[in-house]
Amino acid sequence: MTQTLIKVDLKQPATQNEQIHNRWHPDIPMACWVSPGDDFVLETYDWTGGAIGNNDSADDVRDLDLTIVHYLSGPVGVKGAQPGDLLVVDLLDLGAKEEVPWGFNGFFAKKNGGGFLTDEFPMAQKSIWDFHGIYTTSRHIPGVRFAGQIHPGLIGCLPSHDLLKTWNKRELGLIATDPDRVPPLANPPVSRTAHMGKMKGEARDKAAAEAARTVPPREHGGNCDIKDLSKGSRIYFPVYVDGAGLSVGDLHFAQGDGEITFCGAIEMAGGWVHMRVELIKDGMSKYGIKNPVFKPGPLTPNYNDYLIFEGISVDSDGKQYYLDANVAYKQACLNAIEYLKKFGFSGAQGYSILGSAPVQGHFSGVVDIPNSCATLWLPTQIFEFDIRPNASGPVKYLDGSINMPISYD
Repeated sequence: MTQTLIKVDLKQPATQNEQIHNRWHPDIPMACWVSPGDDFVLETYDWTGGAIGNNDSADDVRDLDLTIVHYLSGPVGVKGAQPGDLLVVDLLDLGAKEEVPWGFNGFFAKKNGGGFLTDEFPMAQKSIWDFHGIYTTSRHIPGVRFAGQIHPGLIGCLPSHDLLKTWNKRELGLIATDPDRVPPLANPPVSRTAHMGKMKGEARDKAAAEAARTVPPREHGGNCDIKDLSKGSRIYFPVYVDGAGLSVGDLHFAQGDGEITFCGAIEMAGGWVHMRVELIKDGMSKYGIKNPVFKPGPLTPNYNDYLIFEGISVDSDGKQYYLDANVAYKQACLNAIEYLKKFGFSGAQGYSILGSAPVQGHFSGVVDIPNSCATLWLPTQIFEFDIRPNASGPVKYLDGSINMPISYD
């Protein structure tokens, strides 16, 4: 019988669980150990440690202290793993904890992290999604139902001391170019809210002062938010410390490419991951790998009819950018939201759909100066009515009586 190596009690604060941490640092002690070939289960908190409630208020999103995130289960030490190896992780299964069959999506206020479209949606809002087996619906966004593809938004191995120094140097250097920017350019170390697993006292304080925040993806993996990294996937992680130090958290029930809402995807209130590990000795040099590589699993939501929205690298004010794929994808998203509004969705509901549903994002052209072209693929089958264009024009199926909770400053 597969052993659950890390258990979480969702009624207990994450900071009281010594098998949980919310920073990256090479000195964080291993929470448990496994051998190559072992399979095991890790339970997880939601990425905020339970700060977001199943209710009709967005005050919790507005007031969230983002320095606390993400709460991760681990690190799991793998016997025999050494720097330069590849850690092979098979995601055998993932699910929600039985007591919390729901998740949330939201937008942070611009002054508290914002999101991809924070200039257009600067206030805190959220939607709650209920799970019905493999499907999900939201009381805050009627007319939509789709299949989930559960995946860890965040999974990776501990960095070495040298790699940690590299991260801090380059990210602090970026912040220094515009230190007063809102939202900030990067997230520096914050000792006050660091939870360092089993570390205590002076050792904890020293490590916490330099430990990396978990917000961005980096060379070791981390917060990559790849929706196709799901059940049946195999991931090859670079190993930077003895034992590898594998950690996982931030489980998503479903997500659109890009996780554009930031408090994004459908964040699961609590979950579990069943995985197996193997080692490829000296795999980093054998294969020239410096960032994780993965094979997707065989199970994906079966949608095959899409409306595809284009965007180019010209912003909403008409400013021209040179081959800026980020600007192009933002415009594709805004074009899709504007289209959904014609059927009665609010802008916020449209934004939440793009962050939560199995939307595909593609960079379709990045060589034709001056405009990159990005595309957003919206599956039409997730809607309970036909959203395809026709000669008679769009019908407002929603009357605006239901919307997402919003919290003002």
